[in-house]
Amino acid sequence: MTTARTGHAAPFDYTSTLVVAVEISDRSWMLGAHVPGSARSSSRLVIEPAFEQLIAALAHLTRRAALRPARTVVVYEAGHTGFWLARLLRAQGMEAHVLHPASVPVDRRARRAKTDRLDVDLLLRAVLAWLRGEPGVCSMATIPDEADEDQRRAVRERQELLTERTRLTNRVGALLSTLGVSGYDVRRSDRRARLAALERPEGVSIPPCAKAKLERLIARYELVVQQIEELEAARDQVLEREPRGEAEAMIQRLCTLKGIGAQSATVLVREGFVRQFRNGRALGSYAGLTGTPWASGGYAREQGISKAGNRHLRTVMVEIAWMWRRWQPESALARWLTARAGDATGRLRRVLITALARKLLIALWRFACHGIVPEGALLKAA
Repeated sequence: MTTARTGHAAPFDYTSTLVVAVEISDRSWMLGAHVPGSARSSSRLVIEPAFEQLIAALAHLTRRAALRPARTVVVYEAGHTGFWLARLLRAQGMEAHVLHPASVPVDRRARRAKTDRLDVDLLLRAVLAWLRGEPGVCSMATIPDEADEDQRRAVRERQELLTERTRLTNRVGALLSTLGVSGYDVRRSDRRARLAALERPEGVSIPPCAKAKLERLIARYELVVQQIEELEAARDQVLEREPRGEAEAMIQRLCTLKGIGAQSATVLVREGFVRQFRNGRALGSYAGLTGTPWASGGYAREQGISKAGNRHLRTVMVEIAWMWRRWQPESALARWLTARAGDATGRLRRVLITALARKLLIALWRFACHGIVPEGALLKAA
């Protein structure tokens, strides 16, 4: 299970803490550092993009300190680097954090200077303010366990393959449309036999280059379908065996709820419930399902949900919310939706479904983690 950070870090002492901000790029890493006892307000180093080089630079900065630092804090921005660097630094006994880039206030002028040096200085100032305990100055990402992150890859790979399957289906249809051929469905099991029998409207066969391209597209389509089936078979094995850890136990528990299948339960757990949240509000914020009010003077309106969170979790929750009233019509949440939506359609219904998704997410989280069945919800027959 991934443990979330709460609040700020330990009390910050300027005289005994080495603070290093790392601006990461493919060609080089730039370090901005607060060195205890140094005459400079900050120090900068440029190193090769390698962990060994970073450790050597940290050792160099430690030697420059007037007193040996009792605490070393290293921070870098979340991005394509992922969390491997933070894990390695923590394994070395250092304090490592990954910062949300969008949480750092920046100059709002239309044209502003941007260099690695300016970026690392801005990052260092934000980190120092965060360590001092200043509220709202920036936020840090939760560093997931490596096992949890690895299991999450299968969930996301399936979605990528589904997108690829749709793309290949559309490409086959588009190519046939240019030849005047309709009625061919690549999703059918007899796709190859039907391809061999295809003819153009004038009664002639498909041109050789077009037919060769179609065969290659179909081969790629079949490979994607095979990989989807392999992922789904591995996913379903979790339901057929004794749970190996808390995450698998939560998946099995969610699947006992009517209307929740293996895929929905797996996404909910792997993308969200393996993390520790302080409360339902924090969970809703992580999923990007919290509101974004706009109020100034006498003007006030709601801009909709923030969408500043895990889009995979948010997507599956909206899908579950659409089906909840069908599968759980007597539940308290379904009655809440019926009382407000009635026969409403269009935008109002979508807004209410999104509101239901947030409430339902919290209810399912409590059920998965603590076994608290949502009020009025039915379980599947044993």
